[in-house]
Amino acid sequence: MFLGLEWKKWAIIIAALVVIIPIKIKFIQWWSERQQEKKKDQRGKWGDEE
Repeated sequence: MFLGLEWKKWAIIIAALVVIIPIKIKFIQWWSERQQEKKKDQRGKWGDEE
């Protein structure tokens, strides 16, 4: 088979990618929103003091 793997192993790899990629995209979007909120909260403050 292709690269020495059976078709069942390729099916598992593809299924894992189909599940992981959308989760990763959602996480990246959530992380960027979180960073923007942190930047908004820091405006008007003096340094790192809270």
